[in-house]
Amino acid sequence: MKEIKVPELAESITEGTIAEWLVKKGDQVEKGDAILELETDKVNVEVNADASGVLAEILKEEGDDVEVGDVIAKVDENGEAGGSSEEENSEEEESTEEQEDTGDKQENTKETAQKEESSDGQEEEPAKETSSNEKESKNDVVATPAARKRARELGINLSEISAKDPLGRIRPEDVDAAAQGESKKEEKKEAPKKEKKKESKQESSEKTEFEKPVERIKMSRRRQTIAKRLVEAQQSSAMLTTFNEVDMTNVMKLRSDRKESFQRKHDVKLGFMSFFTKAAVGALKEFPNINAEIQGNEIIQKKFYDIGMAVSTDEGLVVPVVRDADRLDFAGIEKGIMDMAKKARDKELQLDDLQGGSFTITNGGIFGSMLSTPILNSPQVGILGLHNIEKRPKVMPDDTIQARPMMYIALSYDHRIVDGKEAVQFLRRIKEMIEDPYDLLLEG
Repeated sequence: MKEIKVPELAESITEGTIAEWLVKKGDQVEKGDAILELETDKVNVEVNADASGVLAEILKEEGDDVEVGDVIAKVDENGEAGGSSEEENSEEEESTEEQEDTGDKQENTKETAQKEESSDGQEEEPAKETSSNEKESKNDVVATPAARKRARELGINLSEISAKDPLGRIRPEDVDAAAQGESKKEEKKEAPKKEKKKESKQESSEKTEFEKPVERIKMSRRRQTIAKRLVEAQQSSAMLTTFNEVDMTNVMKLRSDRKESFQRKHDVKLGFMSFFTKAAVGALKEFPNINAEIQGNEIIQKKFYDIGMAVSTDEGLVVPVVRDADRLDFAGIEKGIMDMAKKARDKELQLDDLQGGSFTITNGGIFGSMLSTPILNSPQVGILGLHNIEKRPKVMPDDTIQARPMMYIALSYDHRIVDGKEAVQFLRRIKEMIEDPYDLLLEG
């Protein structure tokens, strides 16, 4: 038999959940064939067979959590497909034999139990002798009649009471003190039991508090990781958010004028994300602490601009990275975003696609969000949030009021290394570049 183990996935991934078995027990597999899909906190990966043969055993089922190195299946290199039914029959025969053996053992245990019961009846007399000895020891204790009476009322053993009297005589107050000490001990013993009962009641109430129908759904590994990291980001950073609004008139006009020729030339649509990515790179160069992270007591300023793009999928949020965004033109950025979004939807993202970003952009506006406070993508210290575009009245420089397409933008940042002044100026710089996109194109 050849064991199939969970392979080394990546340096930061040590465990996963079996999402789907691609083969069944008894199927013929060839070395290198994908036999199951493993869900990790970042991507889904396929596990391949290490040897050719018949899948003889499946040791881990769908939904089971496994770690790197765990044995998940066994392959019979000399087996033939379809032989699993014979093995099942032999297993059934073995189980029936085991049941017969257990029945014989149960009869033997009954006979021995009856013998033990008869022997117990003969051992009662020595127990009576020990109780009489206890009475004699109680009579040897020096105590006042009142103390003896009090001890009988409270059920206290006089031999266990220490007397305060110099002559060693036990008095009623010694009995009362001993009784109080016993009660405190019992309270201490019962306190943890009561706490456990309360906890168990709370747990049971959490599961049974719903009188109407509910559905309990186990969180996927990716959803568990998302939840864990979002909480960690809030707990481990001094996160703060600042806001501004951008007049999208010029960007929308430029995009409308150039979108057809742009698509013919580059075979990709001209979207808003490329404008904001270019603006973000320009602003990060002016404010390098926002393109940084904290390691111990050091600030690591990154001299590269790998921009993460938050993408929503059915399994949860992922943040693939567009590498070297400062070296790409608008078409390169749009192609990078389109490729990453497609890979995310098709579950084809690799670990390299998700690691090493220096700054993140998230666009809740595609779902209609008007305003939000995005959570940091640790260990990054800045994330830009984009929102829905809506026409709002705006006072123009000549004091006229016009209906303009406006967007709220938000910057969440780690206040430990980014000051409020830097954050506000960073967002203001993005506003200026978006509102003058022609200048952005020339500088880009």
